[in-house]
Amino acid sequence: MRRSLSDFLRFELDEEALDRLQWRDFGNGLEMSRLAREGQRELVLYRIAANASSDAFVKHEHVGGEFYLVLKGKIADETGEYEKGEVVFLDPHSVHTPRAVGETVVLVLWPAGVRIVD
Repeated sequence: MRRSLSDFLRFELDEEALDRLQWRDFGNGLEMSRLAREGQRELVLYRIAANASSDAFVKHEHVGGEFYLVLKGKIADETGEYEKGEVVFLDPHSVHTPRAVGETVVLVLWPAGVRIVD
């Protein structure tokens, strides 16, 4: 079953507040801001520019799974395409290579970290 929070919830990003966060710029149109970290658990925001490199994200494994909420734009990976308001759960040890479609902001929770895959 797949539902979008946009079906029953309206939210608007405060772009000025986003700009005030500390961002790590990967130099390819991808930025990450760490919101919380406790042990291997992390809550981060990804901001992807409309002109980001199609390989901005590298192939990676989610040791404890992943949960993400698309706040703006669209994310696509091997499992499908997800638009604003959609919630995505990836199982433990899942591997994927996401890419943004247009300007995108995604809230991501990693319960047990991430491992880069060759």
